[in-house]
Amino acid sequence: MTYLLGLRMQGREVLVIGGGRVAQRRIPVLVEAGAHVTVVSPEISVALEDLATAGRIRWQQRRYAPGDVAGPDARPYWLVHATTDDAAVNAAVAQEAEDARLWCVRADDRHASSAWTPASGGSGDVTVGVVAGGDPRRAAGLRDVIIEQLVDGTLDARRGREPLTGVALVGGGPGDPGLITVRGQQLLNQADVVVVDRLAPTSLLDRLPADVEVIDASKIPYGRSMAQEAINQILVDRAQQGKFVVRLKGGDAFLFGRGGEEAAACVAAGTPLMIVPGVTSALAAPAGAGIPATHRGVSQDIHIVSGHVPPGDERSTVDWAGLGAGRGTIVVLMGVQHIASIAETLIDHGRSKETPVAVTQDATLPTQQTVTGTLATIAAAARSARVRPPAVVIIGEVVKTARELDILHTGTQFDTRRSATRHDLR
Repeated sequence: MTYLLGLRMQGREVLVIGGGRVAQRRIPVLVEAGAHVTVVSPEISVALEDLATAGRIRWQQRRYAPGDVAGPDARPYWLVHATTDDAAVNAAVAQEAEDARLWCVRADDRHASSAWTPASGGSGDVTVGVVAGGDPRRAAGLRDVIIEQLVDGTLDARRGREPLTGVALVGGGPGDPGLITVRGQQLLNQADVVVVDRLAPTSLLDRLPADVEVIDASKIPYGRSMAQEAINQILVDRAQQGKFVVRLKGGDAFLFGRGGEEAAACVAAGTPLMIVPGVTSALAAPAGAGIPATHRGVSQDIHIVSGHVPPGDERSTVDWAGLGAGRGTIVVLMGVQHIASIAETLIDHGRSKETPVAVTQDATLPTQQTVTGTLATIAAAARSARVRPPAVVIIGEVVKTARELDILHTGTQFDTRRSATRHDLR
């Protein structure tokens, strides 16, 4: 039988004997909790050495010696971890800690350990710790089930907690609902009002309580849309009514998502504001198609641009001449309608007409497909494949690299070999 405690480690000294794989798992959590960690070990992992170099932990590069557990006079230890692969050393450390009336966690023998570290995780301000008779695998499995249910709202973590107010701009990711961030999902679960875009992961809305107000703020390209000023006003009005508003957007709110305008409106009105980054389709679409946006020896730069207006339009701020003269990867969002003029402009400014191009539609979704070609052929290939928005255009040698590495595909990241039409580079 165990007695669980939540230890507040901020500013407290912790000793870890050993610097291998177990220490590498435990030390970052201690550091995150605010503990001052001293590691005694002849060698430590690369990740731990990086923490030591940054001054986030202290490393004494030597073997354990009797008396180490007593600690420096000015900084007595509160907790000890014995994580070496030598049972005799771990036993000596544990005995020394026992004599000093310090809790010691032994990594090699849970039955001889005076303390166990629970399998822990968090959702918002809730921390979950599971001890399953000292069995770490069983405890981790139970923890994962609980955390998953807290994140998706099956378990309600809001009970007894003071409700949030204000506005949260949440990037919902590229489409697949599983790609929203944990923080984004947590805030969505607490929303009183959700103002949602058409490209946001709308299937998540079905998990919300029935009393949550959902407002459709979709903008259909060249079709129906809610004016941006109206969206801004809704965010402010609902927040001023004391409600917690989540503005759920596709991708990342600050990348061609007008998140800056909405944030400015909230700040101007004195509305509390949170900003949660999202996975942008500018990177998720190439990755979902198996295309590395950069690749050693091929492309060292990537340029993300909007193609909602064509090159030469007075509203465009894109340096198409510079992009044509360069060699880096170009990722074009909202460029399907103007793909022909974009390709022609890049060729006119120096890019080879044989430059590889891919267009990925419905990135990360089951309907994802990727069409490939060159600057000279991509417009016709996309038209033949009936590509429609949302689609992302990837221009550069990385497309050819993906094909040569046999990682270019048309399915989602979960089904990389699903059959679909592929237009080979030509």
